[in-house]
Amino acid sequence: MAHPKRKISKTRRDKRRTHYKATMPTIAKDSSTGELHLYHRAHWHEGKLYYRGQVLIDKTVEEAEA
Repeated sequence: MAHPKRKISKTRRDKRRTHYKATMPTIAKDSSTGELHLYHRAHWHEGKLYYRGQVLIDKTVEEAEA
């Protein structure tokens, strides 16, 4: 097995790890509802599931029928 010839200092190790940073998620605004949501994700608004400005599922119709 390979072994390091010298101990790597904590400073040197931490300098290498500085590039791993948490990034803020990108938020989009729906064109039809104005609702804020994550990019490439469907979102619920007033009982309807929207994706890219179009209604995918409408739960309000099912509740009105029942």
